[in-house]
Amino acid sequence: MAFRVSRRQFLKFGAAGLGASSMAMMGFAPDEAVASVRHFKLSGARATRNICTYCSVGCGMLLYSRGDGAINVRDEIYHVEGDPDHPVSRGSLCPRGAGVLDFIHSDSRVRYPQVREPGSNEWKRISWDEALGRIARLMKNDRDRNFETHDEEGRLVNRWMTTSMVAASACTNETAYLTQKITRALGILKLDNQARV
Repeated sequence: MAFRVSRRQFLKFGAAGLGASSMAMMGFAPDEAVASVRHFKLSGARATRNICTYCSVGCGMLLYSRGDGAINVRDEIYHVEGDPDHPVSRGSLCPRGAGVLDFIHSDSRVRYPQVREPGSNEWKRISWDEALGRIARLMKNDRDRNFETHDEEGRLVNRWMTTSMVAASACTNETAYLTQKITRALGILKLDNQARV
């Protein structure tokens, strides 16, 4: 006659001082273990490398999304972790970076360009083409009006002092280099970076 015990009970009896072999000889046997396949949570996911946008450290992130890339399928990011191959953070993230998934799925996140016209108190949605076109036009108009070729003493300066730029700190060295080059080529001298703020 065999006594039916769970695996946990079998181990408890064994830990109580009775040898498992003597328990088996007395008729105690654990239930059969049923094999099952457990799917890895990231299987089938597409990993995309990104840089955390929270501070100037610029930690690397891996964003995992579901979706096959079809036109009518919207990919959804469902897991974020540190990028172990990133030279800055080597896979670690601070609590803000680790919680970026809440920011990604936030209802209050701005997902498209908006503009508030002068004298208005309401924001209206515009397209990316319209937003970039407006920025370029306003910059050109201001540069045409205020670009200085010479200072008061007649020295060549080629500067644009009425506009400044604040660059993002969460970018690669290559992006920072290009930002600096474009800014200086326009004649902008007032350049700052989020990393210093």
